[in-house]
Amino acid sequence: MVRYLGLFTIIPATILLAISFFVLVVLNKLTSKELKRFAIFIVILLWFSSVLLVSLGMYIVTTGKHPMFQMHKEMMKDMMMHKGAMMMRQQDKNAGGKMMMPANPAQ
Repeated sequence: MVRYLGLFTIIPATILLAISFFVLVVLNKLTSKELKRFAIFIVILLWFSSVLLVSLGMYIVTTGKHPMFQMHKEMMKDMMMHKGAMMMRQQDKNAGGKMMMPANPAQ
């Protein structure tokens, strides 16, 4: 299912390209050189953003790994490890400062 999420990057990429088209239309009507340079800069940024989005979508579709999901898994793993350490400290406090060793059934 995660692989199909990569296809949804087409929507914002298309929107960015449509905006860049309208910027190019306005660019033809501009007379000031500074405004034309700024419009070209904006168009280049929009195209670059579209390429990044499409490449991210292709990465997700081919690998099945979504970068945000991967980061979320790592954060949850770290949080669980931290929670386990906190529980061990709490057990140590409840034992009156004595180190509690787990019971060994082999003895």
